[in-house]
Amino acid sequence: MPATPQRRRTVRRLTIGAAALAAAAGLAATALPAGADTGPAERSGRTVDVQLLSFNDFHGNLEPPQGSSGTVEELQPDGTKKAVPAGGVEYLAQSLRTARKGHPYSVTAAAGDMVGASPLLSGLFHDEPTIEAMDKLGLDVTSVGNHEFDEGRAELTRLQKGGCHPKDGCYEDGRKFQGAGFPYLTANVTDEKTGKPLLKPYTVWQHKGVKIGFIGVTLEGTPDIVNADGIKGLKFHDEVATINKYAKVLNKQGVKAIVALIHEGGMPASTSYNYKCDSPGPGDGISGPITEIAKHVTPRVDALVTGHTHQAYACTIPDPSGRPRTVTSAASYGKLYTDTTLTYDRRTGDIVRTSVKAPGAVNHVVDRTQPKAADMTSLIARWNKLAAPVADRPVGHISADIAGRGANAPESPLGDVIADAQLEATKAADKGGAQLALMNPGGVRSDLAFPASGSEGDGVVTYGEAFTVQPFTNMTNVVDLTGAQLLTALQQQVSGPNEASPKILQVSDGLTYTLDMTKKGADRVVKDSIKLNGAALDPAKTYRVAMNEFLAGGGDGFPAFKDGRNKYVGPSDLDAFTGYLTAHSSAERPLTPPKADRITVLK
Repeated sequence: MPATPQRRRTVRRLTIGAAALAAAAGLAATALPAGADTGPAERSGRTVDVQLLSFNDFHGNLEPPQGSSGTVEELQPDGTKKAVPAGGVEYLAQSLRTARKGHPYSVTAAAGDMVGASPLLSGLFHDEPTIEAMDKLGLDVTSVGNHEFDEGRAELTRLQKGGCHPKDGCYEDGRKFQGAGFPYLTANVTDEKTGKPLLKPYTVWQHKGVKIGFIGVTLEGTPDIVNADGIKGLKFHDEVATINKYAKVLNKQGVKAIVALIHEGGMPASTSYNYKCDSPGPGDGISGPITEIAKHVTPRVDALVTGHTHQAYACTIPDPSGRPRTVTSAASYGKLYTDTTLTYDRRTGDIVRTSVKAPGAVNHVVDRTQPKAADMTSLIARWNKLAAPVADRPVGHISADIAGRGANAPESPLGDVIADAQLEATKAADKGGAQLALMNPGGVRSDLAFPASGSEGDGVVTYGEAFTVQPFTNMTNVVDLTGAQLLTALQQQVSGPNEASPKILQVSDGLTYTLDMTKKGADRVVKDSIKLNGAALDPAKTYRVAMNEFLAGGGDGFPAFKDGRNKYVGPSDLDAFTGYLTAHSSAERPLTPPKADRITVLK
């Protein structure tokens, strides 16, 4: 595919730090690469306002997300809350283009997970459609996220550099995938052998004499939440240390204005995107990992764009010198974008940060009442035509919405359905002999919505909709675990790395127990409440337990599962899910949402 005007614009305005690797090895970088925009600076004033537009965790949601995944909560003037439909790349592109009007200095950045865990329209084609869309809407730079490693380092490199998929080839005659016209930054992801970053660690945006450096990192804990095979030979380093290191490198190159793109986030005090994060004081409305990161990242960095937790916040957290600094996140799936004003001082080449209100940052809804971006509509139609033979096939019927990602409880109805599906697919003696199944909550990526998404009719579940719920195509595993090991695994839901933010496993029919959240750590699991088909869990007995391969490898902070023995590999989680829907539903007898009452939670 020939280079588009957007691709040429991106190449012109961004200068990738060619001296970055040399500088990382301790060599001074003294000049920016040739070919950068070095137009004369405007002389109208000492300062100029640079518009930073940002978003995060898009996850290939080209079409508007369904169910609760496609709404944001808006706080009303009278104190009530309203669910506002939002998201979809047609509206995101239009929102960004409208926001740029009247801003001669505007740069668009993201904080990772642009792809991965994507709906079928993008995931079926290894996320090439999303990369193409991000180019067209004007994304200038993004950090890498953990989901960019879902298909491994080689696939991430292909998404950056281009080329047809090594197995599936090119999807359209006469079109070769060009790769991302924007840089993916991997400052804290290095090759074990060479010690060099996997991709570029930073980039410098330039326009009419204004220079802003961007450093991109993913969370250091990425190896705990992705399949181990995909990151073999890579090391993930501390976010703060890495950002501070490259801030020095940029300073040595004469770049004083710096933004960190961090795929790690926090938990806001409110679920409404427009709550006051700095009330009663700066940063009081945010908690979680990003708060400690923000407090220790060098003052050389002027703003932090974050992600990973899929939350919305626009906060001010003082840097180590006590100066105010914005920390933002725009929820997920393209439902919000953040507009941050960076006041650039031409004399110092740095961002002016003199009060809590400067620079300012505001989250805006990507509402669906605005016109659609025509080029995105065409892009979606083109890829939908290729996907239609697979995506539109009916696989089941439901009587009402079945909440998954959007459930506001530790146990979700859709999580139970998925666990039941994996148990049914592996319970036969010759198919693993499973007695129970467990599903990680993060692997349930959406809801099943009753209203039709296309022409299939209300209540019909298509393969594309099922794919959106289970996009990873992990293989199901069945392993031997003693009752004692199973207890340990259940305790790991609420202890160790999961204590601060519990990851409650979804359980198959027949497994019941009580969680007492008034207690701490492992004690939250009430030991004598655990029963399988009415019988108390026997610590000495061996049980056959089904789960996806990600969990079986200890993912999501469950190392107990790595001790499983006598592994049997069953069908993919998606095949198990679609097979279950087909077997247990019809137009006359649709599947009803489970009660989600297998786990009793005491608060």
